[in-house]
Amino acid sequence: MWNLGPVEGPLKPRAPVRSLLLVLAAVMVLALISLLIGASDLSPASLLSPQDGSQATRILVVSRIPRTVALVLAGMAMAVAGLIMQMLTQNRFVEPSTAGTVESAGLGLLTVTLFAPDLPVFGKMLVAAGFALAGTALFLRILRLVPLRSVLTVPLVGIMLGGIISAITTFFAYRFDLMQSLNAWTTGDFSGVLRGRYELLWVTFGLTLLAYLAADRLTLAGTGRDFSTNLGLRYRSVVSFGLVIVSMVTATVVVTVGMMPFLGLIVPNVVSMMIGDNMRRALPRVAVMGAGLVLVCDVIGRVVYYPYEVPIGTIMGVVGSALFLVLLLKGRGRFA
Repeated sequence: MWNLGPVEGPLKPRAPVRSLLLVLAAVMVLALISLLIGASDLSPASLLSPQDGSQATRILVVSRIPRTVALVLAGMAMAVAGLIMQMLTQNRFVEPSTAGTVESAGLGLLTVTLFAPDLPVFGKMLVAAGFALAGTALFLRILRLVPLRSVLTVPLVGIMLGGIISAITTFFAYRFDLMQSLNAWTTGDFSGVLRGRYELLWVTFGLTLLAYLAADRLTLAGTGRDFSTNLGLRYRSVVSFGLVIVSMVTATVVVTVGMMPFLGLIVPNVVSMMIGDNMRRALPRVAVMGAGLVLVCDVIGRVVYYPYEVPIGTIMGVVGSALFLVLLLKGRGRFA
């Protein structure tokens, strides 16, 4: 049962707004830290130095700023995609990596690499988005045929479907000597992000804005087909719109930086426990906290084995699984 939050008086909204501003300030501090951390010295002194200033400025403009912007955009988009999927499936354990969406996008990338390797990056993103949409639609179709006796059945179905798709992808990648490319798609890594190699992620920012504009309809769709239809909502159209957003976001992130597990699972649940499930209220907080979690994992990955770097997908898997277990143990009644 979805909790839409308590009815608030005229003075109540100030506290949520204040908390959002605090989180936003924390994310800005993390972004500044992300700009300054790395193998190359990029302290304020080096930027102002007459000898090293030009080189430091070049590193800042070509590498650090694009990387930080990519971290923020990818974190916002994947967290919002997880929120949309949880709304549409009415299940808190669902996100792109537990519904076969990410694996389907990887299969699309492999297909386009085999048959149209010279296709522009935007074209590869569209093909991957089409495969992701087909995989997500197949997941929803299977859910209609399977008796859902437990809340865990939905993610288990998605994980099994993703495993099958991943096995097919791995077989053909091994057959055509593309395992290295496949590993790059399935492991989130921002070390190769430079100016000119991340701009596709701005598409996810536009998709996030579209999700916010349709937040009320998506919230209503999350109450179920019968109830929302009785209120005059075009349920199929809203669900299709939400799935297109999720598929395009997933494909764009996978094409650009690879997969980031647990992000779309943890952040929406944390926000839901804080303010409820009204999507218009939750979406800005989900987006900001998603960016913050990615920045935290990126900073950890760059300092834990300095000057070398641990891929953010690995850090996200460890941190995300630990946070998920904490949420599961503290909110067993809520997830039941």
